[in-house]
Amino acid sequence: MQYRKLGDSDLIVSEIAFGSWLTTSGGVEKDRAIACVHRALNLGITLIDTANAYGRGIAETVLGEALAGIPRKDYVLATKVYFPMSKTDRGLSAAQITKQLDASLERLRVDHVDLYQCHRYDNETPLEETMTALSDAVRAGKTRYIGFSEWPADKIEAARAMPDVEKFVSSQPQYSLLHQTPDQAVIPLCARSGISQIVWSPLAQGVLTGKYLPGAEVPADSRAADPTMGSAFNKSWLQPNVLAAVQSLKPLAAQVNLTLAQFALAWVLREPNVAAAIIGASKPGQVDENATASGANVPAELFAEAERIIGAA
Repeated sequence: MQYRKLGDSDLIVSEIAFGSWLTTSGGVEKDRAIACVHRALNLGITLIDTANAYGRGIAETVLGEALAGIPRKDYVLATKVYFPMSKTDRGLSAAQITKQLDASLERLRVDHVDLYQCHRYDNETPLEETMTALSDAVRAGKTRYIGFSEWPADKIEAARAMPDVEKFVSSQPQYSLLHQTPDQAVIPLCARSGISQIVWSPLAQGVLTGKYLPGAEVPADSRAADPTMGSAFNKSWLQPNVLAAVQSLKPLAAQVNLTLAQFALAWVLREPNVAAAIIGASKPGQVDENATASGANVPAELFAEAERIIGAA
């Protein structure tokens, strides 16, 4: 496992991060989910990412159980706030940030997190109120650093320019060979602002593993077929031309002795501004495969050809 510095912080994180949205929020049986967390730690994965809204607290609760007894210095813990926890609890007001962070710490069984992230931008709360509340959380020792997920570039700039508040050190965008949008504005802005990327869905909801075949039924045990998880699935990625293009990437991965999933993760990690790519898992063996992508040596021309193939789909 290789490690990278997270923005302008003193946090060093594993290139592969363990995400808890699917694994520990109820999508996977609890004992198996905990086994996945432990396998990740054993493989040198140190960055554990979750959110209060994952299963409305379930993911954090399971993580708290999984991490119990493990020395706090052995992992970097990140959670998020914004999405509804009840009919009245949502957003990034000062009251919500205080309430939700305290609840997250209790569920996670820790006295602080290393990174507290705004899960989205809150158009209903003044930015100054949000940034002041986040800064108060840092100064109270409840989080070491702050970050955001899927914020527009102008709001990132506005937060950076605000005086007397803590500065963001991380951004969490969706980023993959099938979703390269952050390359256009967010990554260049963050690269010059001391903000690193912690990427979600680097395997495009599993499509970049190659398990979905053009013209075939989706596998019965896949995310796309799941009645709960499938509702959030990007159906455009199941178009035959897209799936055919994904299959065309397999020979490129084989040239460097990687699986397609490892190749796709390595593509994300080719970007210097990316500190980590978040992976999920339904069984420990999947963690093993994905962790191997860290440190993969792939010639730039193979990545360029992959981008050409996907771009033509």
